[in-house]
Amino acid sequence: MDEHGPDGSGAAAVDDPTVAGATPARADGPAAERAGGRAEPPRDPFLIALGERARSLRARRGMTRRALSAASEVSERHLANLELGVGNASILVLRQIAQALGAPLAELIGDETTASPEWLLIRDLLAGRGEDELRRARLALGELYGEAIRADARAGRIALVGLRGAGKSTLGKMLADALDLPFVELNRELERVAGCSLDEIHGLLGPAAYRRYERRALEETIQLYPDAVIATPGGIVSDPATFNLLLAHCTTVWLKASPEEHMQRVVAQGDLRPMAGNQEAMDDLKRILAGRAAFYGRADRQVDTSGRSLGQAFDALREAVREASGR
Repeated sequence: MDEHGPDGSGAAAVDDPTVAGATPARADGPAAERAGGRAEPPRDPFLIALGERARSLRARRGMTRRALSAASEVSERHLANLELGVGNASILVLRQIAQALGAPLAELIGDETTASPEWLLIRDLLAGRGEDELRRARLALGELYGEAIRADARAGRIALVGLRGAGKSTLGKMLADALDLPFVELNRELERVAGCSLDEIHGLLGPAAYRRYERRALEETIQLYPDAVIATPGGIVSDPATFNLLLAHCTTVWLKASPEEHMQRVVAQGDLRPMAGNQEAMDDLKRILAGRAAFYGRADRQVDTSGRSLGQAFDALREAVREASGR
């Protein structure tokens, strides 16, 4: 008998335990030792949890394994392996199964928003909403749970967001001087909290540690400075919790520029790592900007500095801050 299902997985099949009288095979235990001379390695906890979610979703939909097999075009034996936590299915196979179950792929793979019925109902309520509606929902939740900050308290802190080379440090210092406010470089606060340089954090401790120190630096800055101009790292939008904290406690302005101008300014600052004319570096920068633009766009105001002199860019920033915070 061919043990390779039509999905092409090549995984050994397990009998369907939903069939009357069938006994599911085990991948471990004495039987495995007798059959192969040694015990199989223990099942991976992630695959076990994935199998439980697949079985639960199938049960919730009232589908037999045979019906799911027909709808997904994945063999029943491969589905049995998956549900028992011994089938390492490809992402394409998982997508087929999720589509057949009428569920988002994330619900099958598992994330926090699939952890309870209430999460699922909330997610369904928000599905298909526009950006303005989602923003109102986020603000309403902030008020409900006491995380919303008075507008006048947010107005005291002006946070500049955007990619490196947008002018956050230069324009931020000019804005702080004009408003007679402290100027805070969040990267410097991050180094103070961590007790080492950014290069050491990235090279020795890794991205998870960097995000942890970044969050702590922002929390301390908010506590220490009721009024300030804050220049944030370009990647602060990478951690939703940290960025949400920034949005809740600061009036935010996205300083925008074209990828070409970002690159020119970084090189002009003496950083020759992204060499001018290096197409791969430019492509990477464009991908980063495209990936972050939707998050930067949540800022209260946007100022495009492309093609503007320093004075013109500052005047535009000053007007945007006046509109957003009244300062």
